[in-house]
Amino acid sequence: MEILRPKKLETHPGDQVIPWARRQLELAGEILDNPGGGLLFATQTIGQVRADLQERDPERWEEVVAILERAEDEAVHREFVKSRQLIVEALQKLSSK
Repeated sequence: MEILRPKKLETHPGDQVIPWARRQLELAGEILDNPGGGLLFATQTIGQVRADLQERDPERWEEVVAILERAEDEAVHREFVKSRQLIVEALQKLSSK
């Protein structure tokens, strides 16, 4: 058996990533301050969406990625209102792309 490189994993090809990212961010915003793991799940989700967008097309998603970085940071510091505001801002930018 010859292994050359890992297969490219693209579960949401092209612009199909937008509805996926939107739903993930909506869920993150809903559970951000839920006890029992909401913060952990939400920050992981924000980070996954951010990383996926940045990996796909850094120039196209530069502004959204920057907003999500701030949203994730605000969430970690338990600034839930500000984090939610940033998630909403990122959702608006996703819709306009």
